[in-house]
Amino acid sequence: MERNTTAGIVIKDGSVLVGKRQPGGSLSGKWEFPGGKNRYGESLSDTLRREFMEELSVEAEPGEEIFSYDFSNNGTDYHLHALAVSISSEDFRLAVHDEMRWVDRAELMMLDMGGSDSAIRTFIIGHGLI
Repeated sequence: MERNTTAGIVIKDGSVLVGKRQPGGSLSGKWEFPGGKNRYGESLSDTLRREFMEELSVEAEPGEEIFSYDFSNNGTDYHLHALAVSISSEDFRLAVHDEMRWVDRAELMMLDMGGSDSAIRTFIIGHGLI
């Protein structure tokens, strides 16, 4: 059975928002786009609203899906949905990240990201979103 997961793509002034995961866990120290796993019965938009509140303590307004990607991790198949997101504030209170950063195209290319986030990065850059 495939599990849905989400990533929120926040773009502003030619930069995109990324976070560096805290030590511990499978993405320890890697950069990622905020988001997370979909709960049963939850819409993709509701997942992103919840995840942005849990991870960053900001309200998010998800928009259209801009990219999707299938991958497996530890024996589970995932379908990743990357949605454009606008946020209410940049006054972040970090729960799972050491740092949040706005990065441009050149900086984004240099970051150490996990596989699914790397796929999103390739799409964003390849389609000129930043």
